[in-house]
Amino acid sequence: MSNKKRDIDKETILALKDGIELLSGKWKFCILHNLQKHGTMRFKDLQEMAQGISPKVLSNELQELEDNLLISRTVNDTKPVTVSYALTAYAKETEEVANALIKFGLKHRGKIKAK
Repeated sequence: MSNKKRDIDKETILALKDGIELLSGKWKFCILHNLQKHGTMRFKDLQEMAQGISPKVLSNELQELEDNLLISRTVNDTKPVTVSYALTAYAKETEEVANALIKFGLKHRGKIKAK
């Protein structure tokens, strides 16, 4: 294998690892999918949509997504204060990946049920 091909393969693997690390976890795709589907959402709404997620875990996942520029966080001047979350333009690029995972997941469930 040539050095050029080895460098391309190494770069591809690093990019794949970056993408997996960025979107890994049980809840990140669920959060992104809900924001894609419903638009801007409040913390409580996200918690209800992602059934089974604790407030602490949701808070951590939202913080990681915000740190990685995938969502924006807005503190609303209401009483009591509410916080809402929305996808960034950059995060919209994850929609294709999420749809591919959904399609694969549905196909996989069908194969397992047919087994």
